[in-house]
Amino acid sequence: MADPLSEIVALLRPRTVFIKGITGAGTWAVRYRDFGHPSFCAVIAGGCRLALAGREPVTLREGDFVLLPATPGFVLSGFEATTPVLIDPDVAPVSGGELRYGRHDGDPDVRLIGGYFVFDSPDAGFLVSMLPALLHLRGIDRLSTLVRLLREESDGNSPGRDLILSRLVEVLLIEAVRSTGSGDTPLGLLRGLADARLAVAIRAMHEAPARAWTVEELARAAALSRSGFFHRFTREVGLAPMAYLQNWRMALAKDLLRRGDIALSEIAERVGYSSSSTFSTAFGRHVGMPPGRYARVLSSSATAS
Repeated sequence: MADPLSEIVALLRPRTVFIKGITGAGTWAVRYRDFGHPSFCAVIAGGCRLALAGREPVTLREGDFVLLPATPGFVLSGFEATTPVLIDPDVAPVSGGELRYGRHDGDPDVRLIGGYFVFDSPDAGFLVSMLPALLHLRGIDRLSTLVRLLREESDGNSPGRDLILSRLVEVLLIEAVRSTGSGDTPLGLLRGLADARLAVAIRAMHEAPARAWTVEELARAAALSRSGFFHRFTREVGLAPMAYLQNWRMALAKDLLRRGDIALSEIAERVGYSSSSTFSTAFGRHVGMPPGRYARVLSSSATAS
């Protein structure tokens, strides 16, 4: 049976890890502007406050872990009010070493390991929308261990470093997302998978994306009436069943086009279209350009980077 969460994380293709130690003491506050890339931190000792744009501040304590799949603007601070210092994440110091905020002498009030990475997927927007915007978890030792391993690997220069970092980030993502309690999960894939009936239909779509699914067939798989399934799926996942299926098919198609060595007719067949022309029309309507042009744009971007 397909594992939708693993498939989404694999398609996101996380890479390029930046990680540092962070400490703060006394009165301090830093404001990071909207960043967009995924970021994370683990609190090793002490505590501080995190305030995301548009959300109530949360208190972080020893053993806490935070993951932001698409980092918005935020303020990280001690517990005393002060004007935040603006930080531009695009010109942050290189990975490794330690950042110190506030008083520079004496022991810190908080010690964190924080970092970010990037998603190499051409369809990261849709895939990230299926994950919670903020994960704040407490007391999960496996996450703290993974963050420490990331830092050790990032600080070194051993053979295979980049591959290990990418794999560790994949494991970190899966571990963090599946540790989220279903009651705290916003609309999206996890909330759908937390519903035993809907999970059957979601896994079926992921296992056989080329099948000519109908709402009736998916409802039968979920042991629900057609209308009951449609409304339940839309309410929990945030998309109608056929819209979710089309988005998933297009995410797969973009990944196959990225490879550059698969015929258009084969891609069309793999994602559920009877012909190249039918697929091209649907892809152009969904993406805004035909698949051949999309593949050339991806190739040009890869060459430029």
